[in-house]
Amino acid sequence: MCGRLAYFGNGTFGYETLLLPDPPPIEDYNIPPSQNILTIRKCPETDNPSYAMLHWGLVPSWSKTPKTKYILNNARAEGIEKKVSFREPLKRQRCIIPASGFYEWLRKGTQKQPYFIRRTDQGYMAMAGIWDHWQGEDGQEIDSCSIITTEANTRMLAIHDRMPVILDKNDLAIWLDPGTDQERVMSMLKPCPNSWIETYPVSSRVNSVKNNGPACLEKLTGPS
Repeated sequence: MCGRLAYFGNGTFGYETLLLPDPPPIEDYNIPPSQNILTIRKCPETDNPSYAMLHWGLVPSWSKTPKTKYILNNARAEGIEKKVSFREPLKRQRCIIPASGFYEWLRKGTQKQPYFIRRTDQGYMAMAGIWDHWQGEDGQEIDSCSIITTEANTRMLAIHDRMPVILDKNDLAIWLDPGTDQERVMSMLKPCPNSWIETYPVSSRVNSVKNNGPACLEKLTGPS
């Protein structure tokens, strides 16, 4: 799963093929679901890739209310093409969630040790996502998204059995293109190579969403 993100800095994405301008300057080191997060999607008006702030936690277009029965901040890759909440967005409303990294918790008996997972080159991850547009009878509108998760690679497996799908930079335009056939789309929903990521323990301050700032990322050198 993926339940907490970090996004900071002003580095490059390696998204040259998308012809995007510099990303918005955001500094957020402890992002929980239900907040708006930075995404890249095909702009509904222009059909060009563009940045958009979307609600993290998918609200399906057919939902009667903006509050769903299940928390849809993550979408499991296995069987995603058959799930009623995800199958239509997967066909033509795919997005990318750029992130400096994400947090996961390793269970140790009754305790949980938080870890930060980032790219080994400390660049931005390009997480695979889907988005949807919801409109209520009162005119309220919500554009929202889910991060697609898959089974963990062997490096991540030491902490948790799930991880976000992290796309290869050469696949970004293909992922966003609604014309990409489903077989090709599904082939991208797999664990990234071990060499792409590194993990390290951080203090328990990240457990509270009230805590933010670079201190959330500091490597744990003593008791949390």
